[in-house]
Amino acid sequence: MTLDRRAFLNACTRAGVASPLLPGILYTLAAQAQDAAPAKVDEPPKITSEMIDQAAALAGIGPFTAEQKQMMLDGLNEQRGGYDAIRKLDLPNSMPPAYVFHPMPAAVGIPRQPCYQPGTPLVWPDPPSAEASALFSKVPRVDELAFASVRTLGGLLQARKISSLALTQMYLDRLKRYDPKLHFVITLTEDRAIALARKADEEIAAGKYRSPLHGIPWGAKDLLAVKGYPTTWGAGGFEHQSFDEDATVVQRLDEAGAVLVAKLSLGALAMGDKWFGGRTRNPWNPAQGSSGSSAGSASAVAAGCVAFAIGSETLGSISSPSTRCGCTGLRPTFGLVPRTGAMALSWTMDKLGPICRSVEDCSLILEAISGPDGRDLSAASIIFRPHADLDWHTLRIGYLKSEFDPLPPLKLEEPKPGESAEEKKKREERNAQTQADRSRRAYDQRYELAALDKLRSMGVNLIPVELPSNLPYGAMAALLTAEAAAAFDDLTRSGRDKLLTEQGPEDWPNDFRIARLYPAVEYIQANRARTLAVRQVSALFEQVDILVTPSTDTQLIATNLTGHPALILPNGFRGPDAPAPPEIDDGDHDDIGGPGTPVSLTFLAGHYQEAKLVAFAGAYQQTTDFHTRHPKLD
Repeated sequence: MTLDRRAFLNACTRAGVASPLLPGILYTLAAQAQDAAPAKVDEPPKITSEMIDQAAALAGIGPFTAEQKQMMLDGLNEQRGGYDAIRKLDLPNSMPPAYVFHPMPAAVGIPRQPCYQPGTPLVWPDPPSAEASALFSKVPRVDELAFASVRTLGGLLQARKISSLALTQMYLDRLKRYDPKLHFVITLTEDRAIALARKADEEIAAGKYRSPLHGIPWGAKDLLAVKGYPTTWGAGGFEHQSFDEDATVVQRLDEAGAVLVAKLSLGALAMGDKWFGGRTRNPWNPAQGSSGSSAGSASAVAAGCVAFAIGSETLGSISSPSTRCGCTGLRPTFGLVPRTGAMALSWTMDKLGPICRSVEDCSLILEAISGPDGRDLSAASIIFRPHADLDWHTLRIGYLKSEFDPLPPLKLEEPKPGESAEEKKKREERNAQTQADRSRRAYDQRYELAALDKLRSMGVNLIPVELPSNLPYGAMAALLTAEAAAAFDDLTRSGRDKLLTEQGPEDWPNDFRIARLYPAVEYIQANRARTLAVRQVSALFEQVDILVTPSTDTQLIATNLTGHPALILPNGFRGPDAPAPPEIDDGDHDDIGGPGTPVSLTFLAGHYQEAKLVAFAGAYQQTTDFHTRHPKLD
């Protein structure tokens, strides 16, 4: 045997086995694996199902079934490859991990001034929109307002041309009408909504105007706790879970006078668009999912069933459904909005933010929900305020040049010597998938290039920049899964993970099992690499104020790791010549909607620079009409 004890211990460490007191059988199995198929120099042997058994025993978990271990193997070997990518960074001793320990308990009584004072006058955009002018010239029928902006609805409510009660009932009726088709409601909060709407009407009639959100119906992603109602997290086994206190964001929207009408769907434990009640659908193409995990929030906004919604993002859960459903989504800087009362998936990556019809609406909601609450210790002592006098013409606008460049030549897998019929079939299937993905990407790129032309026509001098390319963002993303596995530790250890709707290799139950074998040292090393990413990505915003980019995977992973804010805007609709969508929506891609479905564009900014972000992205949005279009549902 050529495998020495030191090499063996290193291999086991990479496999998640931290103890040096290893059973002899594990050493023997690893050595036999190497003898059977000699590894390359310095490459540890492949992890086997037998290794998983021994590692699980040392970690005090399991035992796993044969099927579960088979699902884990690819993920474990891929995870181990991520360790090597981070090790190649050669991190200096001075590089700390990307998290901060707070030794104190939750703070008490941190003052937070409300964003709005009773009696605040309505400030219209200059000039008022055609929509608002037309509505204010008459007393509108309430059913005409399903797709009206928050700003317009707030003005109509303050002017007492409509009532909150009528508006609330209209949205409740639409939620009931379209939920059988789109599956976006988990729980209607009807009694609570009616009571709040009546209270809003009374206060507005008495001249007590709380905010531009006063009396406006909204929906909450069902990972936000609401006292008196289930908070299901979209997951089987949690259908009857409830909490005795409202989430901070819910409390703040109550204070602003907004009216919660529904708790909206999310993929189970904030993954995808499949939940215990079915799959939430895209209003532009109900044959497909809405993407996720803020599935119901985006679908309900796009369908005109709430005026706005709150979603959350850890790694794409505002961006992805906003893209698929043609909404405007704002993912704030990490820490700008407290997460108290929200389901924890990743303590160092979770963010709450609005999903709306316009940038201006997102700005209004962010102003109401931002700022510390004294309980979420990651929340910054900052309250978002839009800058009314900010001239976007003074901002430096960059774009990620390589993302807009022509696509590289297509490379397909070549046949291998001695390829079996089954191997040939799988290779051809992979090549067909690659070609289809390429075709859709090439088609969508025309909308992204048109956006650059539109920006230039606005007088913008676009500055080409690039994301740091020397960093293994994908390897760092394992931090999310490790934290999620800790957040749902009991599910794995108790076996209750079998209650979750999805049970495939890419789903939470398997991800959580794999993460249990993630070594602590590698977790800390990945956090140190994340610090490097924060520094290098932040350096881009010393060159530019705003970055324009397609809503693609690389920047999405990078900026979620670094905590930068993003605004996702609808940026056009695919024509009849668009590539046909695949027969099966696997939920992994946002560019598969087919003819008539929306595409998006993303704007990025520096940490806590949301004022610049909404000023510029809002100016761009006003040169288009994509955010004013809505799907035909009947």
